[in-house]
Amino acid sequence: MFNFGVDYYPEQWPQDRWAIDARLMAEAGFNVVRLAEFAWVKMEPADGRFDFSWLDEAISVLAAHGIRVILGTPTASPPAWIMAKHPAAFRVREDGVRVTYGNRREYCPNNPTYQDYSRRIVQAMADHFTSQPAVIGWQIDNEFGDRCYCPVCLKAFQNWLSEHYASLDSLNEKWGTIFWSHTYSNWSEIPTPATTGHSPNPSLALDYYRFCSDSYVAYQQTQIDILRERCPQHFITHNLMGFGYDKINYFDLARHLDFVSWDNYRRTQWNLQADVDPARAALDADTMRGLKSKNFWVMEQQGGSGGWEIVSVAPRPGELRLWAYQSIAHGADGILFFRWRTARYGTEQYWHGLLDHDATPGRRYQEIKQMGAELKVIGVRLLSSTVKASVAMLLAYDSRFALQIQANNPDLRYSTHFSQIYHALHDLNVPIDIIAPTDDLSRYKLIIAPLLHVVTPQIAANLESFVVKGGTLLTGPRSGVKDETNVVVNMRLPGLLRSMVGVDVTEYDSLTPGMNQALHFVLPELEGCAGNAEVWCDVLEPSGAETVAVYTANYYAGKPAITLNHFGSGKAIYVGTLGDGSLHASLMPWLLRIANVDQNFRAPSGVEITERWQGDKRLVFILNHTDTQQEVQLHGTPTNLFTNAVENADPLILQPKAVLVLEM
Repeated sequence: MFNFGVDYYPEQWPQDRWAIDARLMAEAGFNVVRLAEFAWVKMEPADGRFDFSWLDEAISVLAAHGIRVILGTPTASPPAWIMAKHPAAFRVREDGVRVTYGNRREYCPNNPTYQDYSRRIVQAMADHFTSQPAVIGWQIDNEFGDRCYCPVCLKAFQNWLSEHYASLDSLNEKWGTIFWSHTYSNWSEIPTPATTGHSPNPSLALDYYRFCSDSYVAYQQTQIDILRERCPQHFITHNLMGFGYDKINYFDLARHLDFVSWDNYRRTQWNLQADVDPARAALDADTMRGLKSKNFWVMEQQGGSGGWEIVSVAPRPGELRLWAYQSIAHGADGILFFRWRTARYGTEQYWHGLLDHDATPGRRYQEIKQMGAELKVIGVRLLSSTVKASVAMLLAYDSRFALQIQANNPDLRYSTHFSQIYHALHDLNVPIDIIAPTDDLSRYKLIIAPLLHVVTPQIAANLESFVVKGGTLLTGPRSGVKDETNVVVNMRLPGLLRSMVGVDVTEYDSLTPGMNQALHFVLPELEGCAGNAEVWCDVLEPSGAETVAVYTANYYAGKPAITLNHFGSGKAIYVGTLGDGSLHASLMPWLLRIANVDQNFRAPSGVEITERWQGDKRLVFILNHTDTQQEVQLHGTPTNLFTNAVENADPLILQPKAVLVLEM
């Protein structure tokens, strides 16, 4: 049974409505709901007084319709009575201002009083629901995030540093605190990198970002430990926020979860656009799958227009189903839509669910009801299938954090550059894993390491071993610049990667928007390729590598911009500029070819083809993200899993926003 459901808030609606909602959910094919992640005050209306009777009744109503339950621990949104009693539990922003009550996620994860309240509500919930047969799992909190700079965090940071560095002499040496006379003689002298101190020591700032990430990991672990002890039969997850969220090391946060969940919104008030880029959603999903190298759930799949103060563009007919199938195509084993019914009050009155405010089933409900019927037919096949990729991109949180602290160039953005490269691969329908730089690389043919700014000996050795044994590596500018303490290395760039890529960076140029230039490809097999150098240019001097492309302007015209080095049995390509979309689009077919990566599917622009494997059977997903009819050429006679009929048409005709799931 495929896990298909919705996020439900029975506490926000009259009790006589619950049975109607449960019936409509069951008719839509839903078999699981998430409950209670924002219901703390309903479960603990006063200090130490718990009431789960209403939740028992809601679960009973849902269970009577064959619907199972995931419970959310409600710690993302504390009751007013807690925060009124304990104002020191509020998080302090980077500018030193303490936040006030009125939204959610206002707490400091290191505040001991808030931790006590959190443990107590989680223990009470776990003890009460451990034997409830309809409850199958837990979601910890909701969308962890936001760094805190309060006095509690300052002291905790100083303790964290003392554990990591053992002595102040070691810290002072590694941070280079002699600069500006910032040498510390006591742990208590070390500040947070708040904006009130202007530009901080980059070493201090990177360690603080690591500490903040570790703080949420530890806060989550406290809840995990309670649930593991009291509810050993239940799974535990947390709803992350895709590739775009950059304040927590998601590899660390995912480590002790049973599986990763995430929240998939394509149109919101913060992402207002007429067209949705399917590559962005694919990158989010592939990142979530890569955190544990296993399939994931989508705990919040968009169910309507998203917005708080502003209403986003409404999902067009077919889009909700299309986006949900795209999640499945990239590894989702569970889809829950947010939300069931649009709230009539509160901040999210305009964050639309499957039902509008009046609760009348309409177009969006009917679209998802169609999907529910389809999943009853094919769901078992999906659950036993996985995504396989021979290409991986390295997501390096230390580098991402370091470039938040020192961007190098106003237009140098880790997420933008990473996304551009991913987009070029996605356009070629190449399966991609997103993994950590220290993960096992042996199962891949091609590794891409964008902006690998912070490189440790462990990372360098991992990459060298991959290339020596026959792998192909692509890396580029601002890589190998810093050591693990965010200090510039005392060697020619790209530092520890230098011998592997076979080039020296003799100097570099940080460009303004008007300083871009065309590249000239000199490698014969790339004749006719095009691409521009933008944002940053490394001037390269080969020390064994051959030149692939050269610059055409400025004082380094004619100097290498892209190189290829044979290292052991493999190859290392260095792209010395961030470049634009056309550069990555030009390079990718060549890169896949020299890495011996098969391109199984070709499709028109806007049509995505990807696959999940069930043993030696391929389940092929064809997704038409366009508003026009499209044709796709497929060899063979695949079976349409929706109809169980053989598809003989060549080409296949896809209607706008159409989805096909084929067995080949």
